[in-house]
Amino acid sequence: MSLEVDLLLDRKRLKRRLVFWRVASVVLLAAAILAFLRVPLFTGGAHVALLRIDGIVTDDPGLDAAVEKLATTSSVKALIVSIDSPGGSVAGGEALHDAIARVAAKKPVVAVMGPLGASAAYMIAVATDRIFAREGTLTGSIGVLLETGEVSGLLAKLGITPETIVSGPLKNQPSLTAPMSPEGRQVLQGIVDNLFGQFVDMVAAGRHMSVEAVKALADGRAYTGQQALKLGLIDAIGGMNSARTWLARTHGIAETLPTEQVETSGLSWGGLGGEFGGLLKIFLSQQVNLDGAWSIWQPAE
Repeated sequence: MSLEVDLLLDRKRLKRRLVFWRVASVVLLAAAILAFLRVPLFTGGAHVALLRIDGIVTDDPGLDAAVEKLATTSSVKALIVSIDSPGGSVAGGEALHDAIARVAAKKPVVAVMGPLGASAAYMIAVATDRIFAREGTLTGSIGVLLETGEVSGLLAKLGITPETIVSGPLKNQPSLTAPMSPEGRQVLQGIVDNLFGQFVDMVAAGRHMSVEAVKALADGRAYTGQQALKLGLIDAIGGMNSARTWLARTHGIAETLPTEQVETSGLSWGGLGGEFGGLLKIFLSQQVNLDGAWSIWQPAE
C-alpha cells in the first residue's frame, strides 16, 4: 500500500510541475508577443511619458494617435521627447509636431536632443515647452528640400526614347525620364517655398520669435547646441537629468516618478519600415508625392 501511495504522491507532484511549466510557458510567450508588438506590460500608475524620436522621421499615424492620447491620460504627468534624428518628411514632422502641441496645451512637455536634432526633428522639438541640447548637438537646419533625378541622357545613349501621355503640362513634373520644364520648376519651387513658410511659422510660434528673426537663421544651415542657445533656438544646455530637474522645479513633478516609453499598440509601416520607405521615396520616386517634400539635414560632402 505504501508503494501505491508514494506513486500517487509522485504523480501529483509531477502534475503540479507540469501545470507550473505550462503556465510559465504561456506567460513567457505572451510577454514575447507583447514585446514584439511594442505593448507595455504594466501601465496605469503615475509616470512621465518618454517619446523617442530616432532615425528618419516619417508619417506614422499610429504613433501620432498614441502621443495625442497622452493629453487625456490622467496617469501621464509630463512628456519628455528624446530626439536623435536628422529630420525627415515634412508631413510626418508636422503631424508629430501637432500631436505634441496638443499634449503641451494640457501638460508640461520638454525636448532633449542628443547628437542630432535637425530639420523636421527640430520642427518637432519646437512644439515643446523647453528644449535642452548638448553643446555639441547639431540642430536647426530649418528648411525644405525636394529631390528628384533625371536620366534622359543615359536613356538616349542606350537608344531608349521614353513616351509619356499626360493630362496637363505639369502632371509629369518632375519626371525621371525628361528634363524639368521652366514652368514645372517654378511650380515646385512654389511648393517648397510654401512648406518652408509653414516651417518658419512653427518655429516662430514655438520659440516666441518674429518670423523675420527666424528667417534670418533659416538658410538651411545646422548649428551646434552652443550656437543655438545664443540664437534662441534652444533654452538650455543639458540632457535627461536636466529635463527631470526642470520638471521638478517648475511643475513639481518628482524626479523619482518613473518613466514609460510611448509606443504604438501594434506594428506599423512607419514604425518598422518607415526609414526604408522614406529612402525609397527620396531615391526612387518619379513624381512629387503628397509626402514627397523633406526637411532633412544633409551634411556637405
